[in-house]
Amino acid sequence: MDNLLPYDGTVNYYGRIIASSEADRFLNILLDSIEWKNDEAVIFGKRIITKRKVAWYGDCDFEYTYSNVTKRALPWTDELLALKNLAEQVLGEQFNSCLLNLYHDGSEGMAWHSDDEKDLVKDGAIGSLSFGAERKFSFKHKQSKEVVSLRLEHGSLLVMKGCTQSSWLHRLPPTKVVSQARVNLTFRRMNK
Repeated sequence: MDNLLPYDGTVNYYGRIIASSEADRFLNILLDSIEWKNDEAVIFGKRIITKRKVAWYGDCDFEYTYSNVTKRALPWTDELLALKNLAEQVLGEQFNSCLLNLYHDGSEGMAWHSDDEKDLVKDGAIGSLSFGAERKFSFKHKQSKEVVSLRLEHGSLLVMKGCTQSSWLHRLPPTKVVSQARVNLTFRRMNK
């Protein structure tokens, strides 16, 4: 499997691992059954509410703090457990939690950031399953500023591991050409 990053980390893209009809079914279930909430961030002391929605699930009621806001994990749904098991099988990794993001259309994205919070296992693998609209996803090296981009397809799997989070930022840039929703599941390992 090719590493998409030229150095300082490992990103592997497996492409579509779920057939379109099955991916459509999962997308509809996720849109209907997940306890979506608008994401919040505290930036320079101000509470910001995003249009993008998020949900946090896990093996137990893990607390996860990012952007100065703490979330408590909900118990797995059957569909999330099935998707977690699939990601674990393909990647040969073990995950104990999942942060889900719902982008209603291309106007919603995610700014440059790293998933390197102290709650997460350092240099642990993060498995990312995408459903819905195909979107561009980019990495930027923290020192060299080199950028690597790819398109994440409906039903596809990507993994970030090794020192990727400490060496690279990543983002989902907004776009005017996408009108459909995208749901992204990022499977993680929390420190217990």
